[in-house]
Amino acid sequence: MDWVTGLFPGCKDNFNASLITVDGFSKSVRCLPCHKKDTEMDTALLFWKKIISTCGVPKIIISDRIPKFTSEFWTNLYDIIGTKLAFSTAYHQQTDGLAERMIQTMEDLIRGFCAHGMEYKDHGGYTHDWVTPLPAVQLAENAVEVKLTEEFSRKHPVFPLHLGKPYFQTEEVKSTPRKKNPTPPEIVEVEDSPGPVKKIIKARKIRLNGKYLRQYFVRFKTQMANKDK
Repeated sequence: MDWVTGLFPGCKDNFNASLITVDGFSKSVRCLPCHKKDTEMDTALLFWKKIISTCGVPKIIISDRIPKFTSEFWTNLYDIIGTKLAFSTAYHQQTDGLAERMIQTMEDLIRGFCAHGMEYKDHGGYTHDWVTPLPAVQLAENAVEVKLTEEFSRKHPVFPLHLGKPYFQTEEVKSTPRKKNPTPPEIVEVEDSPGPVKKIIKARKIRLNGKYLRQYFVRFKTQMANKDK
């Protein structure tokens, strides 16, 4: 998370700064209009209402060593809720390089609205308001098209989000005995079988956790033959 300051006062509340946060897992960006003179408590309440209330309590927050983020109130607050605070050092943007790059992009977009004088009706007059189009800017930055690689394109393009997170076995799962399935035979043509597999294209033997397993690359009956390539 970081601050963008020096913006032209916009909207009815005359916001002149923005708190930008980047989620480390989904890489989604949130831009929160605020004031440059906001106190540590104002910033904490803003973060609580807009981020924690919708995304949950973060495990770690990486930020610069600005007074708002290093104050006793801020550090004690997140120590209570169990969030670790990590501060980047000067001239070492590699600490949160991805966040810094996305923050720079959002800074350029926000300042672009101010520099080009995007005018919106406000109190009978016109003002350079960058707050009103902020949701559109945020949507444009978060709208990302994901393309699968050649290997994964042969599989179903939709998969559960939890597959991208580390899996931790519970004690109940560890204590439950697993059924030992026999290794299937090396059958190539399976058109007459009642199962969903039409053809075994490739097979290989691998070693996993000290055991030898056999993997198969198959074509299902619902797939076209050109998917075998």
